[in-house]
Order: sequence, then structure tokens, then C-alpha cells
Amino acid sequence: MKASGLVHRRTLLAAASVALPRPGRAVASVRFGLTPVFLDSDLVLLRDLGGHLEAALGVPVQLVKRRTYQEVIAMLLAGQLDAAWICGFPYVRHADRLSLLAVPLHHGRPLYQSYLISDASLEASSIEDLRGRSHAFSDPDSNSGFLVTRWLLAARQERPEEFFNRPFFAYGHRNVLRAVGAGLAESGSVDGYVWETVADREPALTAGTRVIARSEWHGFPPICCLTERREGPTARALAAAFTGMAGHPSGRRVLEALQLDGFVPGAPSLYDGIARMAAAVGMPR
Repeated sequence: MKASGLVHRRTLLAAASVALPRPGRAVASVRFGLTPVFLDSDLVLLRDLGGHLEAALGVPVQLVKRRTYQEVIAMLLAGQLDAAWICGFPYVRHADRLSLLAVPLHHGRPLYQSYLISDASLEASSIEDLRGRSHAFSDPDSNSGFLVTRWLLAARQERPEEFFNRPFFAYGHRNVLRAVGAGLAESGSVDGYVWETVADREPALTAGTRVIARSEWHGFPPICCLTERREGPTARALAAAFTGMAGHPSGRRVLEALQLDGFVPGAPSLYDGIARMAAAVGMPR
């Protein structure tokens, strides 16, 4: 990494390491949602995340996991969650109701890519080489696991159900890796951060796959809450717990496990590219 980038990252993290405002005694507990973006196979990681948030907020924290993005987003919009770690695609679809609390830094930037992967034995080097093959998507509400590929095909005047022989949703990026690695799908669309992190931590899970294309950079999956609650004590405390994570031992353990550098407040403009893709393919809000 260039020196200027390192200084920039350190400045961001130092600015984020502040005292954590607590939600106050009126809040009995906090419910925090996790979508399949999160690497939820690690029980120690989940324990450490919950422990860090409880220590920062001073109240019990319940981590709420669901199989699909839609379930978590529905709970968030209904006010059943105080905040959730979601994807940039549902964020832009509901930007009139959701606000950013924090955005992760990966390799010093709040950005990530979508990967097109194939069975490692296939001689494929572009999306055209996947025509007529089976394909695993992650989730209908996933940017990296669906929208990016849908947008690439729309530029060719094609749709997934026509281009691929047997497209299906695996509901989870790790499930896409399993499907392609086990031969249940010949190709897949997956979160590049997840692929890289799993390749480092569990190389056997990605060994049967190969990255054949990478997307442009997009805003990293953000942590969001209802806009009407953004200035409330719970939302402010959650934002501080994440943006101050690098300044606390419990937070550093979580960041190390996630292979992230920290969290920053982020800006809606990070997700402009996702919004343009969604508009181009006519995805409804």
C-alpha cells in the first residue's frame, strides 16, 4: 500500500476511535440483524461481535440471523431490528427509509468487488464462456451475488434465465462456493471479499473454484438503521461501537477475524454505482 493510502487509513481509524455513547437505561436490549453477507459460520466470531457490542452499549445485544436478505430487510423496515449489516443493493432500493451507520474498510477502502467464478476445471475466461451453463446466484437482493451479473447480461440484451442453462439461488455466498466446488453449478456470482476471506481461512472451500472476472469497485455492504431512528441514542451508540472498533481490544479481535481494517461513517455516494445498475435493469424499489 502506498504511504499516502496508509496515512489516510490511519487518519480515518484514529478519527473513529472515540468514546462510545450509550443508549441509556430506557433501552432494555438491542437487536442487530445479520444477512448472508456476514461470515456467520464462525461461532467464536459471532460471540466476539456480540460481546464487543454489549460492552460498548452496556445492554444485552441479540444477533438476529435469517436465511435471506429479504427477511432481514423486512424486519429492519418494520422496526423489529435496531440496525442490520445489509447489502448495498437493498440499501439503495430503500434509501428513502434507511441511513448509514457504518461502512467497513477492507484493504484501507470502503469498497469491494463482485466475482464471477467457475468450476476450476472449466476453460472459461469471461462471462460469454458461461453461456448455457448452470449458474449459482447468492440472493435476489444481493449486489455482488446477483445484480452485477444481471446488469452485465442486460447490457447484452439478455436475461439470466435465458443466458444460463440452470440458474438458481443458493442463498448465501458460502453456499455459492459450495455449489460450484461440489459440481452442483458450473459457475457462480459471489462477493469478492467473501471469496478472498474464505480462500485464506478455508482454502478447501474455494479450491474447486476459479475467479474468471472481477467487477468494478462498489460500496462495501453497510450497517444501516431506519432514518427516523438515526439520531436516537441506540443508533448513535451502535455507530460509535463500529467506528470505534479498532480502538478497543474486543473490537480488534472482531476485525482480525473479519480481515477488515475498521469501520467509517461512509457516504451515500459510495452506492451510486449500485443505484445506476439497479435502474439500468429496471429493478423496482
